[in-house]
Amino acid sequence: MPADILGSEVLEEDADGRRSFRFIHGPVFAQLLMADEINRASPRTQSALLQAMQEQTVSVAGHTYRLPSPFHVLATQNPLEQEGTYPLPEAQLDRFLLQVSVGYPDLGAERAMLLATTGSDDIRAERVLSGEELIRAQRLLRRIPVGETVMEAILSIVRSGRPDDSPIEEVRRHVAWGPGPRASQALMLAIRARAVLDGRLAPSIDDVLALAQPVLRHRMALNFAARAEGVTLDSVIGRLCEPHR
Repeated sequence: MPADILGSEVLEEDADGRRSFRFIHGPVFAQLLMADEINRASPRTQSALLQAMQEQTVSVAGHTYRLPSPFHVLATQNPLEQEGTYPLPEAQLDRFLLQVSVGYPDLGAERAMLLATTGSDDIRAERVLSGEELIRAQRLLRRIPVGETVMEAILSIVRSGRPDDSPIEEVRRHVAWGPGPRASQALMLAIRARAVLDGRLAPSIDDVLALAQPVLRHRMALNFAARAEGVTLDSVIGRLCEPHR
């Protein structure tokens, strides 16, 4: 239930017999919230994360509580099992920065995984930076300059994915609804981060093309005709990127 994630108020009685409500924080009060197989939660429970993901606050019984900073949500979905699952609301999907499709690992990665998880060594995660350092890095990203041609590529790709006025006939035929302005914002921030991680001081159109699919694939939906014809979202997004390759 939503209260299992957000927390709830409980009635307590002290030694003098006075009763009062106390708010017990739920697991959402963390810097990194891991929602494993989030599509197994009911729509009400899923939507309970909306305010937390957008405003980083939780409102319960007329009181608003601030979440720890930084606050991030990492969620997984199992694409194989559909029994007892619920599709995520579009409004909640739009709050996720990226949707990454994770396939089988390559030979080298699987070999390293096998050695690391079946031995006797107790491997523990180590902190590489503090919350304050991460916040400073996020602020720095917003100051990274983005060239006019890169910005035009972002706007062109995102706006071409909207079926109402897309210049691409395939989009008009196969897309039920397209990405909104939050997609442009996510793509702008993501390419800045990719450039910095790659040691560059400004993003390029190659960054836009590399991140278009993970940024857009959960912000678009195909209609029934597209699914019947075997059209995939990745192929449609690839079509959006073609003019910029």
